[in-house]
Amino acid sequence: MPRPSAHTPSSCRVVVVGAGIGGLTTAALLARRGYQVLVLDQAIVPGGCASTFKRRGFTFDVGATQVAGLEPGGIHHRIFAELEIDLPEATPCDPACAVYLPGETDAIQVWRDPQRWQQERQRQFPGSEPFWQLLATLFRHSWQFQSRDPVLPPRNLWDVWQTVHAVRPGTLLTLPHTFSTVGQVLRWYGLGDDRRLKTFLDLQLKLYSQVSAEETALLYAATALGVSQEPQGLYHLQGSMQVLSDRLVAALTRDGGTLLMRHTVEQIDTTNGKATAVRIRNQKTGEVWTEPADHVVANVTAQNLVQLVGTPSSTGHPLTGYQRRVDKLPPASGAFVVYLGVDQSAVPANCPPHLQFLYDYNGPIGENNSLFVSVSHPGDGRAPEGKATIIASSFTDTALWWQNDDYSVLKQHYTQEAIARLSAVFNLTDETMIHVEAATPRTFAHFTGREQGSVGGIGQRVATFGPFGFANRTPVQHLWLVGDSTHPGEGTAGVSYSAWTVVRQIEANP
Repeated sequence: MPRPSAHTPSSCRVVVVGAGIGGLTTAALLARRGYQVLVLDQAIVPGGCASTFKRRGFTFDVGATQVAGLEPGGIHHRIFAELEIDLPEATPCDPACAVYLPGETDAIQVWRDPQRWQQERQRQFPGSEPFWQLLATLFRHSWQFQSRDPVLPPRNLWDVWQTVHAVRPGTLLTLPHTFSTVGQVLRWYGLGDDRRLKTFLDLQLKLYSQVSAEETALLYAATALGVSQEPQGLYHLQGSMQVLSDRLVAALTRDGGTLLMRHTVEQIDTTNGKATAVRIRNQKTGEVWTEPADHVVANVTAQNLVQLVGTPSSTGHPLTGYQRRVDKLPPASGAFVVYLGVDQSAVPANCPPHLQFLYDYNGPIGENNSLFVSVSHPGDGRAPEGKATIIASSFTDTALWWQNDDYSVLKQHYTQEAIARLSAVFNLTDETMIHVEAATPRTFAHFTGREQGSVGGIGQRVATFGPFGFANRTPVQHLWLVGDSTHPGEGTAGVSYSAWTVVRQIEANP
């Protein structure tokens, strides 16, 4: 057989740093298209923040607990179809979330059926329907635009053409709102003083955009708040979140790619402004070697990427301006998470799969004043028969966990406080609680390698959303950034879309 030319995929070597969903998706798609792919990750199991761990018969989702994009035309549906692998079995989350505001026992149910959700919000937030109708209109046009695969933000002529090609007349209707925030629009509609509505939006948007309604870009909010309704929706996977990464790994290896866990990438080498290799350390043996690459895809945070390339030593370095922008980013959020394995009797009958609580209007959204709770279903593969898992997370300041003099005491305090909060809804006693474990930003930093143990990517403010965000194409040639630091943001669907974009860019730029 003749040797492949230098421009064919089969002779193009791609190293992917990080086996989160974004990295695995990129790797599997490239391997399917004939590239030589090597994936490296420091952790024991793949999946990153969408992986799992097992304790005493329970399977706990580490971070992500729900999936979007499984419906026909959704990003996971498109990716799995190209890879020719089956979509994981899943059930729609309906309601997507039950939100409890301070002192209230009547939850705000975010129903999957659009009409039912409309009736619910009209009952809960009288007079707010014009605001929701604007969001629905923006979501419809933004979703159609996104489905035509624009490249945001564009960094060369090919990227620009992909974005222009995705524009339709309806897309232009969203342009006047490019610089709007949710907070501004609430005031336009005379809803700025509606505390219940604003608090509900703060709680929901913090999950998706990392920032409050006041700061969240309106166009991002329209998508984040609209994607939970039909014909889209949020889904609860059968088994665990790990089935996503397991199927991607199976596709990767089937098509000739290689995955090495417990291997740390210590540096990305560049020559003349182009990524050329990565330096790898085998955690088991201590062996260090340099792996050449034609492309390097980094499934890491923007902060981690700068560290891997190294501090620019001159003003002419391609990442000098990039690092300045990274350094100016507001601190990212961390998460405190409690994982409970319980007897089924601890869970109320007809409990929704996801609940959100705020306990004090005057307190922060985080630090145990708010909790996002995911509950397993009987027979969903996460717990033995007659048992269940409860996972409760709260946003937290990462610095708190790195600067505290007595980490173990702080961790125990947060754990006990979270359990006390949950006990108002769940029957949590010494008899019903079988396993208790907690994770902090230090835990996430150790197992995922993310800077300071941050979660959820970059806050979706106007200055960092869409055309103003961090691109997949970095200033270093053939060095790509994939994951929740890039468009369209966090969540398995978001990082999978960023992977889809990077694959298309690599193919167009051999």
